[in-house]
Amino acid sequence: MNINEYQKLAMTTLNPELDQKDVLINGVMGLCGESGEAIDLVKKHLAQGHELDKERLAKELGDIAWYLAETATAIGYDLEEIFQMNIEKLKRRYPQGFTVNHSVNRQSGDE
Repeated sequence: MNINEYQKLAMTTLNPELDQKDVLINGVMGLCGESGEAIDLVKKHLAQGHELDKERLAKELGDIAWYLAETATAIGYDLEEIFQMNIEKLKRRYPQGFTVNHSVNRQSGDE
C-alpha cells in the first residue's frame, strides 16, 4: 500500500457528520493526544525503568498516522504531497545531510 492509499482507506473511518472545520480540529487535537501517548511510553522506558513496549508504541504511531491523514484531508492535501514538500524542505535545509551548523544557523523563513 502506498501513503495515498492509506489516507483513502483511513478516511473511510472518518466521522461523516463532521464538517471541514471539525475535521481539522479533530485532526490536530488527535495528533497532539496520540503524540502524548507515544512520548509517555518512551518516558516510562527512559525515566521509570519500564521495558519499551514496542508493539504498543507502533500502534500509537499508527494512530498518529491516522490523525495526520485526517488533518491533511481537512486542508485538501494528500499525504504524498505533504511528504514531498517535507523532503524538499529538508534538502534545502541540509543539502549534504544533517549538520549541527545548518541546524543552528538556519536561514530566515526556513520553517
